[in-house]
Amino acid sequence: MPTIRLFRPCDAAALAEIFHRAVHEIASAQYSADQCAAWSPAPGPAESWARHAADGRMVFVACDAQDKPLGFIELEADGHIDCFYCHPEVAGTGVGAALYAALEAEARTRGLTRLYVEASEPARRFFRKAGFSVLRQREFER
Repeated sequence: MPTIRLFRPCDAAALAEIFHRAVHEIASAQYSADQCAAWSPAPGPAESWARHAADGRMVFVACDAQDKPLGFIELEADGHIDCFYCHPEVAGTGVGAALYAALEAEARTRGLTRLYVEASEPARRFFRKAGFSVLRQREFER
């Protein structure tokens, strides 16, 4: 099992790469090439990811034995789960479940009574298994 820890600024480039690869190698099974290109045309600059992670949200990072990031999940103060991505090489291996368990434990510690997410098609299956309900489908324009 991976180690779950909080984000460090040195993780930013790895998270940008994980996000980009997950969009193009996992989400591409449910989205067109044009949709994936609009979602993530290229890995974002590490500085942007570092700023994003420093805005008050908690970013949990799953790491291998060498402390290399394998995936990440973000919890905002109001219970919103923003990004949740795993490297394609570890998808389906329990990394996502470990990340979600850490996030849920923190939410309970904080006394949050509701978690919510705008999940992509691949993530929607994960969240339904975790007990989430679909309220409505939303379309995003980029």
